[in-house]
Amino acid sequence: MDETLTAVTPAAAVDLLVRRRVEQTQRQLTELTLAWDVLKELTEEHRSGRPVQMVEHIPNGPDVTRRIRALLADAPCEFMHLKVRPLNVATDLDDKPLDQQLARGLRSRTLFSARALDDPGQEPYARHWHARGDLHRVTSEPVKHLAVVNRSAAFIQADPAAPTAGALQIRQPGVVAMLADVFDGMRARARDLGDLPLSPIEQRVLHALTCHDTDESAARSINVSVRKFRAHVADLMARLGASTRFQAALLAKERGWL
Repeated sequence: MDETLTAVTPAAAVDLLVRRRVEQTQRQLTELTLAWDVLKELTEEHRSGRPVQMVEHIPNGPDVTRRIRALLADAPCEFMHLKVRPLNVATDLDDKPLDQQLARGLRSRTLFSARALDDPGQEPYARHWHARGDLHRVTSEPVKHLAVVNRSAAFIQADPAAPTAGALQIRQPGVVAMLADVFDGMRARARDLGDLPLSPIEQRVLHALTCHDTDESAARSINVSVRKFRAHVADLMARLGASTRFQAALLAKERGWL
């Protein structure tokens, strides 16, 4: 008997089989899309009598963003994004096109450097979009900017030493597949947001929460304002997936945080 098998309810088994079938179908559709793109390239090359350009330099960041969004608007299938930090500019906070594409079924995964967590504004932003469906993970490996759209087009920095030099859009199937594999490998080795250790202030807030009867006394014990204390508590509850403070304390104890 296979000891790796686990008994589940019929409903759970059906749900798992359906999800596996959907994922298999999505992979097959992606492969068909790639094959179709290659066919179009070859047809154009044959018609024009000249090689079709598979690498294009896009000179500035806004144009790169527009190109990626245009590709996703045509087919919101899969988006992989490797970046130094989750939040780059303030406009990222209200990304309506990404919200719409996620609602249309886009499978979006973002991987960012653990060093970004030194900035206190980065983790809440990552958690916000993770909850919206853009699944974020954290890596300790060296990071260079990379975006892969539908496994058919990849975008890399034109010059890593010059961030304003724009990006290269690559459509050569072999190179795109290799870059997608690199992303998949890094993501498999990365950590979920929920696995991140508590920061010093989070540790103090959690301890104060369990040792004091009121927010006012808890806030005084760690020398922060009541408003700031409550904001930290809300962040901890969101991180734990807790709907009440009591539940948050139980979940924190289960994780060994208390």
